[in-house]
Amino acid sequence: MIRFLSDNLYILRVRDIMSDESVIGRRYTLVIPKAIREELALKQGQRVLIRVEGKRIIIEPLPLDPYKVMEEVVGEPYEEEEEVKAEEWLKSRADR
Repeated sequence: MIRFLSDNLYILRVRDIMSDESVIGRRYTLVIPKAIREELALKQGQRVLIRVEGKRIIIEPLPLDPYKVMEEVVGEPYEEEEEVKAEEWLKSRADR
């Protein structure tokens, strides 16, 4: 994927492809192979986002500490109260 930031500046995203085989178990459980768990530093109990793209199932790990990620993105410390206000603002505009 290439994302252009300007005429002379762009980001090229190269994906490392890692795959392994697993079996769907009882109650439709799926075990993520050890090599993939280690590569992505997955932790037991970590939340994941599961979505369908065409005929593919995409499993995306969610951050262990979403507040820390938000602080890194925002670039400065913030209070949880500010997050609640931001969430309400986004929800109020989601139906437009």
